[in-house]
Amino acid sequence: MADIRKVHAAEDKMTAFVFKIQANMDPNHRDRIAFARVCSGKLERGMKARLARTGKQLGLTAPQFFFASQRQLADTAYAGDVVGIPNHGTLRIGDTLTEGEPLVFQGVPNFSPEILRRVRLEDAMKAKKLKEALQQMAEEGVVQLFSPEDGSPAIVGVVGALQLDVLKERLSAEYTLPVSFEMSRFSVCRWITCENKADLEKFLTVKRGDIARDLDGDPVFLAQDSFSLRYESERYPSIKMAAVKEYHVAKVA
Repeated sequence: MADIRKVHAAEDKMTAFVFKIQANMDPNHRDRIAFARVCSGKLERGMKARLARTGKQLGLTAPQFFFASQRQLADTAYAGDVVGIPNHGTLRIGDTLTEGEPLVFQGVPNFSPEILRRVRLEDAMKAKKLKEALQQMAEEGVVQLFSPEDGSPAIVGVVGALQLDVLKERLSAEYTLPVSFEMSRFSVCRWITCENKADLEKFLTVKRGDIARDLDGDPVFLAQDSFSLRYESERYPSIKMAAVKEYHVAKVA
């Protein structure tokens, strides 16, 4: 009976899953709306919920309902409702908000991009602004962002060429950053892991010019083509190279 009560108590707690980010609801403040679906329990305006990815508390002071072009404050939302949560980049796609136990939903997978391009900025004085803009775009899921370990310009990864057009237009319209894209010597990227930390560190050191970090700081191996990828895989059999990365995978028991 005690176990049954515990289960029901857990079900009464609020949990929500972030599935979309919309940026620049107010361009003057660079704020963003994270759209989340309430999965269980009840969300109330003013409550605090734990962000499972960081373990920190997040105050839900102004959750909102959207009706076409209109929006209103959501005093209460129930399981199944979709609410908008204003934030400044705290929330990402795949995040879990929970009021009770540290529950985390299985992550949304990231797939290896088909096109890799370097971003060329026309005004070098705006390099810092470009870095912040690309970070925000990557958090929204517009592109994937890879920062080379050797300090060379950032590389963006997309599935199709249309995404590059969208990125270019948004950087120009929202951030006043005219950019162009250059061919990269890389065409394939893989997330790398290894059970032996020494082997991983050796690989990262030897292949430093071909290593980048993704948005979460995880290492990525960049290869010129599929032949190079197979060749390095055979040379370093202990290194696992994955074309799919689980985003915000549950790490709690």
